[in-house]
Amino acid sequence: MLVAPSPLSDTTDRKVADLAKALAHPARLRILRLLLATPGCIGGDIVDAVGLAQSTVSEHLRILKAAGVISGEISGPRVCYALNPEALSVLAEFVASLKVPDSADCCIPNPKAAT
Repeated sequence: MLVAPSPLSDTTDRKVADLAKALAHPARLRILRLLLATPGCIGGDIVDAVGLAQSTVSEHLRILKAAGVISGEISGPRVCYALNPEALSVLAEFVASLKVPDSADCCIPNPKAAT
């Protein structure tokens, strides 16, 4: 029996989808790994490390910042970026929930049956 989604799950689904969309580019994942390895990374250093044009990196940073995954703080002529791991908690919880239930009611395809 299927259960209709609640308004709360609709909101959570939207958050998960927005986070997934923000992470759905290899350059953004590289930026996140860089920020993890180098807390307080400066914008110019990110451009050099990622190896893309400054305008392209700026767009990736804007997307990550809009999703709340990173924060950016102006420090003189530079912008310092930092990870916001808390922002990913809803996505982490969703991914952790994607496990095969112990119940025999689950419909798991049998790869041998398809042949």
